[in-house]
Amino acid sequence: MSNTAQNIAERFIQYLNEEDFDKAESCLDPEFQFIGVLGTREGASVYMKDMRQMKFKYQIMKTFTAGEDVSFWYMIDMGNKTIEASGWYQIMDGKIHSLKVVFDPRPLLND
Repeated sequence: MSNTAQNIAERFIQYLNEEDFDKAESCLDPEFQFIGVLGTREGASVYMKDMRQMKFKYQIMKTFTAGEDVSFWYMIDMGNKTIEASGWYQIMDGKIHSLKVVFDPRPLLND
């Protein structure tokens, strides 16, 4: 794994936490793909539109790497709920190409 891959994923999280959404989007490949428990998004701008509205905050608890891929185990503060989740960031050519997030959605569905 190159340190660059881990750094781009960590910078992306940092920018989201700082609500610097333009810098966060600069970490993503324009053809970025998000796959999550509750839905998918195609394209960096589409995904970032959602992130600008949701303003989640992330606390990374553990980082795993394999090749150019980075995976975080983190707590995601969603405002009224905090969930434990894992995100798999696939890095290609120095940009985040895709993100797959898994978590138990039951705490969000019980509202």
